[in-house]
Amino acid sequence: MDDGVPDVAVVTGASRGIGAAIALRAAAAGYAVVVNYSTDADGARNVVAEIQAKGGTAGSVQADVSDPSQVAALFDAAAAVGPVTAVVNNAGITGNLIGNLADVPSETIRRVVDVNVSGLIFVCQEAVRRLSTGSGGRGGSIVNVSSTATKAGSPGTWAHYAASKGAVDVLTVGLASEVAKQGIRVNCVAPGSTNTGLHAAAGMPDRVERLNPGIPMGRGADPDEVAAAVMWLMSDDAGYITGAVLPVSGGR
Repeated sequence: MDDGVPDVAVVTGASRGIGAAIALRAAAAGYAVVVNYSTDADGARNVVAEIQAKGGTAGSVQADVSDPSQVAALFDAAAAVGPVTAVVNNAGITGNLIGNLADVPSETIRRVVDVNVSGLIFVCQEAVRRLSTGSGGRGGSIVNVSSTATKAGSPGTWAHYAASKGAVDVLTVGLASEVAKQGIRVNCVAPGSTNTGLHAAAGMPDRVERLNPGIPMGRGADPDEVAAAVMWLMSDDAGYITGAVLPVSGGR
């Protein structure tokens, strides 16, 4: 519908890394972008400023996705801008710990599950309520961000994180079937080793470089390459695709 009001894309965890790259590409595609963040207000402001400097429309909204009331407030803020037709579930954490599962503190595991699983579910719930043609929405696309860590399970580093991302894959498939007749497509991008600050925050700044020999393409991904895959799944070019989990992993 072309009524002069831009469609809105909500991107969670968009203050840096993959989320920031997605926000920038969504703005370039013509969306008004809601840049969600939990704690990195400066990073979110920088992303918004970059979008605006390029002529796009964006604003930042603080919300912890593990709190359903904050998720609802995030979508209320987005709806005030225009109709939400795209939602990217990118927010995720590792707990910033490296080691065997038996050594991961219970509070870290709970927090990872709260954000990566419960938070993603809360965002999906709210997205369906807003996008569903059965509820007066325009329909649209939900893209979840998982990880190829689900393949090997990240033993000795982030097994708890890999398990949480396995839940993302399963939810994508189930929800896609559930809402296919409501005008909503649900897909998932599973990045492999990617050059972001995630690894340094966990004390492994050289992790991507160390993994390169095991990647057929010999390098980690750039965040913009992951963002490109997300944008394709959001686009009309992927209009007959739902329930897919697309690896962006250099062949690994």
